[in-house]
Amino acid sequence: LGQNPHICEHGECIDHRKHRNSIVIPLVASICGGLILLVTVTAILWILRRRRKSKASMVEKDQSEISEQHTKQEGSLQQSKKQICSHSDICKITNNFNTIVGKGGFGTVYLGYIYDIPVAVKILSPSSFRGYEQFQAEVTLLLRVHHKNLTSLIGYCDEGSNKSLIYEYMANGNLLEHLSGKHSKSKFLSWEDRLRIAVDAALGLEYLQNGCKPPIIHRDVKSSNILLNEHFQAKLSDFGLSKIIPDDGGSHLSTVVAGTPGYLDPDYYTNNRLTEKSDVYSFGVVLLEIITGQQVIARNEERCHIIEWVRSLVAIGDIKAIVDSRLEGDFDINSAWKAVEIAMACVSLRPNQRPIMSVIVFELKETLATELARTKPNSSAESIEPVNLDFSAQLIPLAR
Repeated sequence: LGQNPHICEHGECIDHRKHRNSIVIPLVASICGGLILLVTVTAILWILRRRRKSKASMVEKDQSEISEQHTKQEGSLQQSKKQICSHSDICKITNNFNTIVGKGGFGTVYLGYIYDIPVAVKILSPSSFRGYEQFQAEVTLLLRVHHKNLTSLIGYCDEGSNKSLIYEYMANGNLLEHLSGKHSKSKFLSWEDRLRIAVDAALGLEYLQNGCKPPIIHRDVKSSNILLNEHFQAKLSDFGLSKIIPDDGGSHLSTVVAGTPGYLDPDYYTNNRLTEKSDVYSFGVVLLEIITGQQVIARNEERCHIIEWVRSLVAIGDIKAIVDSRLEGDFDINSAWKAVEIAMACVSLRPNQRPIMSVIVFELKETLATELARTKPNSSAESIEPVNLDFSAQLIPLAR
């Protein structure tokens, strides 16, 4: 055996290294396996927890958006984010176009509901002349303007040939329907009602001209485009013909004439010069409608325009003949005269002689305050919102 230490003398040979390995290897394997299992379980739990948190966060976000966009509190629709809807959404909202609430050159308007809140859905008619151009103009404009006296765009659909606009629902239709008595639930408008509507409409126009940068010209101001909500608050609508004045220092646009006969500014019609004073002229015609209750163009052989009819009566100082006879004299004479003076200043043939909208708003609020002093002696002008007036502009000349 001599020099070979690896040969056992007694025939029994025990390899201590193998013995140690037989113990250590399984132990290490068990520990490693346990660690791997622990890491795996921890990773799975972490992933599940993250997914749960992410899902909860998404649900919370969705609920927050729904709450923000569809809350049933008053005014929620005006504050909601604009929605891009599919045509199938429009079908659901209108209950497959079940109830018609109006028709116009653009198309048909249907009653719809979003989370039980009524909305008006205007569907573009495929045969509408320049309809898609007006659709795009209205969406683009209403996405950037927000005012209590402008109708609010809730959403729109631009899917192939299916084009539609979703607005807040204006329960009392348009001003023309009430002045003419043609609304199904027509309310006779008192002198105070009429002045409040005039102030609302003027505030909407004043915002377009002074509150928007660059200014916006509505281009189709008329009584049928002044809508009334459930509280008879007036809002301007139908911005399909509106134009934005280029921000290049110019004061007018040279453009093809568009608008409604009877309301068109003669200077714009003759010279294709569209200015902010073009809307002032149209508003003056609307104000004459409000005062008189007469049609813009008489439907008789003479076809007399409302401006000429009022001018002839102003010349002889007959205010009672000018004001709507259905009021039966229930108005303040000074208030009526002031309203007529404002209207006639607006429809001056020379654009530079027409007042700016901020002056018109100020003067109309004064007119309303005069009427309130008669009907509600305890009320004051404090109930009428103030307006920032540019006194550099010429005030309304007297017609009396």
